[in-house]
Amino acid sequence: MIEERKLPAYAAGAIDVPFVIGFFQERVQVDTCWPSHSHPTHELLWNQQGVSSVSVGPKTWTITPVLGVWMLAGVLHEGTARAASVCNMSHFGIASVDSIAEEPVPVVITPLLRLLLERLADPELTQKSRAVTEAAAMDNLQPAPGCLAIHVPQSELLQPIVAEMIGQPKPAPSLQQWAERLGVSGRTISRAFQAETGIGYSRWAGSLHAQQAMEMVASGEDLQDIAQLLGFSSQSSLGAAFRRNTGFTLSSFRDSK
Repeated sequence: MIEERKLPAYAAGAIDVPFVIGFFQERVQVDTCWPSHSHPTHELLWNQQGVSSVSVGPKTWTITPVLGVWMLAGVLHEGTARAASVCNMSHFGIASVDSIAEEPVPVVITPLLRLLLERLADPELTQKSRAVTEAAAMDNLQPAPGCLAIHVPQSELLQPIVAEMIGQPKPAPSLQQWAERLGVSGRTISRAFQAETGIGYSRWAGSLHAQQAMEMVASGEDLQDIAQLLGFSSQSSLGAAFRRNTGFTLSSFRDSK
């Protein structure tokens, strides 16, 4: 059972906040979803433990202790979190902080950035210490390289692929197998993926597997089990594919648990 939490949709700056950077944390007791909503502040979503996700339109990002997501003020988004996740939300007053990007982007949560953001939760910080910590946090807050998001196609042609591959992790059928199942050419499928997502089917499937592997590793699942589930011959082949698609190592997500 998934618990649904409804939040309002605020325009950017609709509410004056009494902080430059505010730190909030919640331990999610059960699988939870937040339907479409938006905040008057910029928001950095990052986890102390566990896995969550955030979606804007057809794009979805995975959030772990290593990788967060920057969400602009006023942008409608939906979220999910697994039971036992500890979700952190850092909110940034738009009167004091400019957005680090023009659209939602992933952010690497380095050990230093984590310490700085957590320090801002200390109510005993002096005004001077808080200002220094806020400046240091902003100096270390940068978009991660690459997209690291899954763009879910919406076209009717690709819905059988989406229905089978999104959700339960499994090996990816080849482009030719999908062409035979859908009764169209592989080139037609590739063109449809390119038009909607900006990449072909093979890269899309690789990115999807990388995101699924990230979620499972951050949840503590065994690397060999993950490799078998996704159709890889070994942990090393999974690791190589993951790094090729994301620029990260799987061990960085496992060790952060």
